[in-house]
Amino acid sequence: MKDLTPGDRPREKLLAHGAAALGDNELLALVLGSGCRDRNALAVANALLAGRGGLRGLLRSTVDDLIRAAGVGPAKGAQVLAAIELGRRTLTSRDRERPQLLAPDQTVAFLMPAFGGRMIEQFGVVLLDTKYRVIRTALVATGTLNTTIVEPRDVFREAAIGAAFAVVVFHNHPSGDPAPSPEDVDLTWRLRAAGTLMGIDLLDHVILGDGRYFSFKETGYW
Repeated sequence: MKDLTPGDRPREKLLAHGAAALGDNELLALVLGSGCRDRNALAVANALLAGRGGLRGLLRSTVDDLIRAAGVGPAKGAQVLAAIELGRRTLTSRDRERPQLLAPDQTVAFLMPAFGGRMIEQFGVVLLDTKYRVIRTALVATGTLNTTIVEPRDVFREAAIGAAFAVVVFHNHPSGDPAPSPEDVDLTWRLRAAGTLMGIDLLDHVILGDGRYFSFKETGYW
């Protein structure tokens, strides 16, 4: 980026003013580290963001998606995905105090950074104690782009092993639309029945979309 004045170069700008002063394209240029023969890192970053629909598109990208941009090979694609995953882990790292999930918005705030925006459908369960504090979170099944096969026994096996008083189940919709399918509704009722039989309360079933969510509890299914 020798064609830029020193004050406009992302690295120098960050050192002088802090990371918050940089635009999305400048931060991405620093992650990429370098450009290619006919364009600098900033130009590659601009093209990559344009091709993926901005930062939210990067969140939902694979290496194969990223290397379609000129100047991005497998190594640079891996760097971008590593940076995104570090960001996720920063958001999901918790203090020693275990979070308490008393309402759907608290559940979504807990789950969305780690499981929202995934390209593959994942189904999981959050185990809760008698005060609805998180014991741990477990993935029960990982599916394809649009489906995951889950049975109530898979969920409540985890709950029984973890000595959970209550559970919240969740899954993501890779399409970004969190609206429940008829299969989601049917599974929810089966999970409720199984929880009643085992004496483990199903507190909610949350579907995570692209920055949006659907809560069966919040929507009045029970």
